[in-house]
Amino acid sequence: MKTSQQSATPIHFSGHETFPLRQMWLKKAFDQAIEGGKVPKSTFTDEKAIASFGVGKNMVASIRHWAMACDVIRDSVDDPDSFVISTIGREILSDGGLDPYAENPATAWLAHWCLAGEGKRSTTWRWLFNHVTTPTFTRQELEPMLEVYARKLAPQRRLSASTLSRDLETCLRSYAPRFAGGTPEDFAEPLLGELGLLQEVHKGQYAFRRGPKVTLHDGLFAYALLDYWERSAPGLSSLAFETVAYGEGAPGRVFKLDEDSVAERLMALSDLTNDHLAWTDTAGLRQVHKKTGDSETLRLNLIRIAYE
Repeated sequence: MKTSQQSATPIHFSGHETFPLRQMWLKKAFDQAIEGGKVPKSTFTDEKAIASFGVGKNMVASIRHWAMACDVIRDSVDDPDSFVISTIGREILSDGGLDPYAENPATAWLAHWCLAGEGKRSTTWRWLFNHVTTPTFTRQELEPMLEVYARKLAPQRRLSASTLSRDLETCLRSYAPRFAGGTPEDFAEPLLGELGLLQEVHKGQYAFRRGPKVTLHDGLFAYALLDYWERSAPGLSSLAFETVAYGEGAPGRVFKLDEDSVAERLMALSDLTNDHLAWTDTAGLRQVHKKTGDSETLRLNLIRIAYE
């Protein structure tokens, strides 16, 4: 069954130019903002772009893609020639912000959530973390499965097998980078590589790492839960434990948490959110309850808590 998020989000399998997201790239995009928090789109395409970003032309295009995919910049509603900086992007990446140099694990976890949980410009990321359930897999095994999924979502679009293959390869290298052969760029640690979500168990064979995720802050987990809730079930005042742990696009599945880890984090919600979210376990019925209120302010506060 498709969630409302799935049906509303266009599929996207390119834009990164096959470069995984690097640590400083979101900051590089953020620093292009001018007065009013706008980033002219020409910043990424004019002849000064290479000098401004200090990387090659293809990498400039990749930086723009990742900044959009991770919700640092968005299309401007009133100015088609500009992007605007998101509120959370400003909160984290401003000089003197929560984490301007992307050194805190919370920034990598938030980027992963944007890519695999929301999936606005990263269909393969969302598919990999929500639909692949085999214990181990290779890229070659996944490619036909991804192609079936893509054609099901967009039967009218012409999607080449090579485009899907490159996107999948970039996705896997984002979490389990290559360390032998290739170019010097392959040795630069991707931002998402530090999360330990995916490992190369044998050459070309991968497996998810499920478990507690000690670097994932409860504040970021709660932020992701609230974000997921409002996109997938905005009218519900409660969610079942199984939905949080196993629902498509839910924190338990996207962060690859085991059941005990999900339960522990849910128990901490009440104190963390001043009872806006609360966990109950009555007669075997395990649920999270949500009060009505200003969730946008709460989500921003949870982001701040995650960086404390």
